[in-house]
Amino acid sequence: MASVKNLKKEINSVLGDIIEAVYVWETATDNNNSKEGNAIIDEAIDVFDDLIEKVNDKSVENRTAHLKSVNEELETKANALIEKVNKLS
Repeated sequence: MASVKNLKKEINSVLGDIIEAVYVWETATDNNNSKEGNAIIDEAIDVFDDLIEKVNDKSVENRTAHLKSVNEELETKANALIEKVNKLS
């Protein structure tokens, strides 16, 4: 794990890209402010808040392993969100 700063940037970047993909889909399909899109955006924001809270938790015993698990969780949850974006019609 490179650094906490880089992990936070990656979390922000990945989830921001997913939110942007929803906006692009809404614009391309004239589905502005759709329920499906808003649900994905809300979920992405919840995932962001949860992961940042975990990164900032300094009470864990093995910080390196904890941050590695946060990075893996980011990957898993981001892939699930991307699947949902891809299923938008």
